[in-house]
Amino acid sequence: MASKPILSIIIPVKNAAPALSTLLPQLTSDHLEMDVIVSDGGSQDESVEIATRHQARVTQSGGGRGPQMREGTQLAFGDWLLFLHADSTLSKGWDMAALAFMTDPMHQDHAAYFQFQLDATGPAARRLERMVAWRCRTFGLPYGDQGLLIAKGFLESLGGMPDLALMEDVALARKIGKTRLFGLDYPLQTSAEKFQRDGYLLRNAKNLTCLFLYFCGAPNKILRWIYR
Repeated sequence: MASKPILSIIIPVKNAAPALSTLLPQLTSDHLEMDVIVSDGGSQDESVEIATRHQARVTQSGGGRGPQMREGTQLAFGDWLLFLHADSTLSKGWDMAALAFMTDPMHQDHAAYFQFQLDATGPAARRLERMVAWRCRTFGLPYGDQGLLIAKGFLESLGGMPDLALMEDVALARKIGKTRLFGLDYPLQTSAEKFQRDGYLLRNAKNLTCLFLYFCGAPNKILRWIYR
């Protein structure tokens, strides 16, 4: 009997205990062997304890999400990597969609992302989901809250995960290129907490401002101050 492909799942966290306690039990599959890595950025809550309790491997790295994911990549056992945010919720059948993508030889130099979905009701949430879908189709710019499935060798050929505290997802999407990014027909639900806290208009304005300033070459520390 053939062994199951190994998928290394890398989750950057900082004080994300409640989200981790929801996500980690979902990371099981009859079709893939899971190598779960939690890359901690100095949590003061129970994030590390929760990760250990769910048999995830834990590494420590400062400097924000980019360095955290880069550190996790160096520990990965699998030939394929899936980067996830801690506040993600996977839909049923996601592993089969990932497996189909991973086993297609044409995808060794491609990457895949899930469809953006918020864990909120109301027209503002649905409107934002449509906007994100349009951004991905038009510009090939999925964000990190949509996950990213990529062959480890392909990522290494691109220079690895960008060493940025913020906008590492945009920087990597630009390296991959629109024609090599594939949208899986499965939603990845993410927390609407920031949108509900700041308001959809203000949070979107912050995100767009960060994107604009990033393309203008603004220092990452300024982007982090705006994004918070």
